[in-house]
Amino acid sequence: MTSVRLYALPEFSLRAIAVWRRHFLVWRKLAIPSILGNLADPLLMLFGLGYGLGAVIGNIDGTSYFAFLAGGFLASSTMYAATFESLYSAFSRMHVQRTWEAIVYAPMTLEDVLAGEWIWAATKSLAAGLCMLAVVTVFGYASWPMALWAVAVVALIGLAFAALGLAINALASGYDFFSYYMTLVLTPMMMLSGVFFPVDRLPEAVQAASQALPLYHGVALVRPLLAGQMPDGALLHVAVLAAYALAGFYVAMVLTRRRLMK
Repeated sequence: MTSVRLYALPEFSLRAIAVWRRHFLVWRKLAIPSILGNLADPLLMLFGLGYGLGAVIGNIDGTSYFAFLAGGFLASSTMYAATFESLYSAFSRMHVQRTWEAIVYAPMTLEDVLAGEWIWAATKSLAAGLCMLAVVTVFGYASWPMALWAVAVVALIGLAFAALGLAINALASGYDFFSYYMTLVLTPMMMLSGVFFPVDRLPEAVQAASQALPLYHGVALVRPLLAGQMPDGALLHVAVLAAYALAGFYVAMVLTRRRLMK
C-alpha cells in the first residue's frame, strides 16, 4: 500500500449502516445480559460509594455525594461500554472470527467496516448510558428536561472512546494486550477526571493534565446537566470530545489499514 493511500482521509458511506445492522441483529439475541453486564459494576459502585461513603463525606459542591457520583458514573460507564465493544468484540470479529474479512468480500471497503464498528460501539455505549440515566432518574438525581442534553453528551462520549478503542484494537496481538490500555490509561483517567472527587482539589499540575483527558470533559458536561444547570465552557468540552472522536477514528483507520492491507 502506498503511503498516500495509507494516510488518506476515510471515505464515509451509508454502507457502514449495513455493518451496524449486522452487529445489531447478532446482539439483539443477548441484549438483556449484555446491558446488565455493562451496568453491574457501575451500579454497585454508585450505590455502595454513594450511600456508604456518602454518609461519611456529606455534601460536595452543594450536592449529595450520590448525586455527585451519578454524573461521573454516567460518563464513565459510557466510556467503558464503548471501550469493551471496540476492543474485545471488535478484535474477535477482526482477528478470531474473521468477520471483517468475510464482509469485505461483499461490495464493502475497510472504511465501511471500521465506520460500522465505530457507530455500533457508540450505540452500545449509548444504550448503557441510557440505562444508567434511567436509574439515576428513578432515584431523583436527574433534573428534566435539562438532563435530556446528557443523552447527546453520552453519544459523543461513546464516539470518542469507541474511536480510541479501535485504534488500540489495530495494535493488539491478543486479548491480553488490552489489559495495558485498561490499567494504564482508563483507570488513571477515571481517577483524574472528576468521577470520584472534584478535580479542583488536585494539585495545579495534575489539574492541567486532567483537562487534556476526554473523560474529564464528559463529566464536566454530564454532571451539571443532571443537576439542571448549563455547564460552564460547554462548547469547549464538546469540541474536545468531538476532536477525540474524529482524530481517534482517523488514527484507527490508518493503523487498521497498515495492519490488514499490507
